[in-house]
Amino acid sequence: MGTTSPHKENAIDLNEYSGYLIDKMRLLEERNNILREQKEKIEFEKQYVENQKLKYEREVRELRSELEQLKTTPMLVGTVVDTLADGRVIVSSTTGPQFVVNVSHFIKQKDLLPGTRVTLNHQTLVVMDILPTSSDPLVSRMEVCESTDVSFEDIGGLNEQIRELKEAVELPLLKPELFSRIRIAPPKGVLLHGPPGTGKTMLAKAVALATNATFIRIVGSEFVQKYIGEGARIVREVFEMARKKSPSIIFIDELDSIGAKRLEVATAGDREVHRTLMQLLSDMDGFSERGNVGIIAATNRPDILDGALLRPGRFDRLITVPMPDDPARESIFRIHSRGLNLSDDIDFDLLAGLAKDMSGADIRAVVMEAGMFAIREGREFVDLSDFKEAIKKIRESSKKEQFRVEGMFI
Repeated sequence: MGTTSPHKENAIDLNEYSGYLIDKMRLLEERNNILREQKEKIEFEKQYVENQKLKYEREVRELRSELEQLKTTPMLVGTVVDTLADGRVIVSSTTGPQFVVNVSHFIKQKDLLPGTRVTLNHQTLVVMDILPTSSDPLVSRMEVCESTDVSFEDIGGLNEQIRELKEAVELPLLKPELFSRIRIAPPKGVLLHGPPGTGKTMLAKAVALATNATFIRIVGSEFVQKYIGEGARIVREVFEMARKKSPSIIFIDELDSIGAKRLEVATAGDREVHRTLMQLLSDMDGFSERGNVGIIAATNRPDILDGALLRPGRFDRLITVPMPDDPARESIFRIHSRGLNLSDDIDFDLLAGLAKDMSGADIRAVVMEAGMFAIREGREFVDLSDFKEAIKKIRESSKKEQFRVEGMFI
């Protein structure tokens, strides 16, 4: 039998041991990679937990701050009546009586003018802060912030009225030096009067677009309030807002709703409307300086207006807006038909004759109805027959409305 040499056996053992070491190193490397991944994961989770901790700590601080605010004693609202030489002030509290109180050293004495709204400590009544001037939301929303889409070019047949309105409203705002040169005061009020649908409100909208002044629009009925004195207060706040934002224009639509003639026999509601009217008269031409504030008013019933409204100094210029004549109706037809696809047989002179006794609002309705007739027929243009049918329809609708209104008063 042959025997294995010792050298050969040692070589075999060494090879097996080397393979074992290689496998062991491979396992250790894999284990090391796994541990490294776990370490990175744990570090990421740790960072996430720390971020969450900071977030929750921030939320806790905010909640504690809000809780402290909720626990704060409420303050009273008062009005400064007078200031004393020793630094104290007399305030009128919302609870009724007046108090002589101290002032926080964080408030400047010169800011505490009579009429200033302040907050008072609930226990000591010390003046803690100055509140902004209060404003009625009803008055604030009367300001027209966005420009209207109506210009003087969109108004037909009222060239003379447009000229007078520009002279009375536009020129004092855009070119005040013209009046200074002649040394005359510009008109302070313009009254637009005429039948319904003749373009009085459109003239006011065009003025709002043409001037850079603050435009404040009011419907006269908004001055009529439920409680005594509320209407007069709103009138005062409207003029105060107009003075603060001057140059400005106040447009009062449907003036006859508060400006009717005052009668000797009146109900409680009529007397409240009269109080509002007297406040309006005072603000228009009273002891208080109106400043650079113009007034435009519109009404369908100038015959029932109080005489005090119509005198110079309040409404210096009365502009009549009449029903359109034939040339005016033709111009209105052309203006409202500018965007339509018209056939070649359209005769605006003929349409103006057919639309006799119609107002500008009626003519605008005629143009819209003519377009509806063309759509109903499936055409892409409006022809003369559509306008004739539209005029017939609008006339019939106006007659029915007139009969219905007359029947209500029989």
